[in-house]
Amino acid sequence: MSTKVFLFNMSRNFLHYFLLKRGRYLVSATSPQKISSLAKKLYPFAIDIPLIRLGPNGDGGYLVPDDLSGIEAVFSPGVATVSEFELDCLKRGMKVFMADKSVEKPNLDIPETEYSFIKKFVGCVNNEEYITMDEWVNTSGVKTDSDLLLQMDIEGGEFFTLLDTSSNLMNRFRIMVLELHFIFKDNSLWDSSFFNLVENTLDKILQTHAVVHSHVNNYFGKVECKCGVEVPQLLEITFLRKDRTTFEKYQTDFPHELDFDNTSNPTTILPKQWHY
Repeated sequence: MSTKVFLFNMSRNFLHYFLLKRGRYLVSATSPQKISSLAKKLYPFAIDIPLIRLGPNGDGGYLVPDDLSGIEAVFSPGVATVSEFELDCLKRGMKVFMADKSVEKPNLDIPETEYSFIKKFVGCVNNEEYITMDEWVNTSGVKTDSDLLLQMDIEGGEFFTLLDTSSNLMNRFRIMVLELHFIFKDNSLWDSSFFNLVENTLDKILQTHAVVHSHVNNYFGKVECKCGVEVPQLLEITFLRKDRTTFEKYQTDFPHELDFDNTSNPTTILPKQWHY
């Protein structure tokens, strides 16, 4: 080992120790190549099923394939001030199940007998505050073999929750609409530990589902760019189960004509590195 390498390692170890004493730590950085590879996995496919919008023309509205017939229920963890997406699902004959510990009840101006709400967070344990996806679905009263729709916006908890969800339940979700937090508080894809969590979760989903739509939530008004790689901070992604159609061509036109900004912040277009 050269003197320079030895001194570099000694300095790094000392800095690591210094930070640990103060409750901080050094993280290893994700390579730009790994993030670019992840983005390619999420290229949206162009399918022969048209996309429709459920919910408002703004935050809380999402694009889904017009393949809703026969879906028994929508499960929607993460209740915001707008619940028009769930209301549109209800109008299409789905049962509606919602969960969120942080609110008293959903903002739905309909009788409470027309939907189900539990005051819990959805996560990877079952206790007084949290419930797992499997426990929630298994105790909901829905059929054990019916198709379901998942719409999830749980502020960064989506990765642990979905990794914990059984393969059987994942395969029951014909459509999944996820808000993915690629940069959340102190976590970002540039942190290799967080990147591994995100990649493992998405690899699990992509075994059975394919991306059919992506839209950048413009809450932050921009994407993060490092080393020539642009990373959306909030990305709304719609997945369709692979048995529903063929996936041969990629979408090339963004944004979709039914996409709308989430906020009044500057419009944020899906970066070219995240689509074909």
